[in-house]
Amino acid sequence: MQSTLRRSGGSLVMTVPKAFTDQNHLQDGSKVELMVEGERLTIQVNRKSKYDLKTLLAEMPKAFPRVSGWEEITPVGEELL
Repeated sequence: MQSTLRRSGGSLVMTVPKAFTDQNHLQDGSKVELMVEGERLTIQVNRKSKYDLKTLLAEMPKAFPRVSGWEEITPVGEELL
């Protein structure tokens, strides 16, 4: 597949084929990783990592300080739904 470079300000830009954006669920504002290897330019889709509470808590430092009195603090916003 070929694409034509166009000037936009001081940069050159090119379009990304619709088939690629559809396949990878990309839209205006999506972030991608560009990798340059010699004369090769590769586009890699950034996938958001999915975390769960159990994994996040397991990765916390053991010496992480605990806030004392947390349970007694009065809500000030929409903490309670």
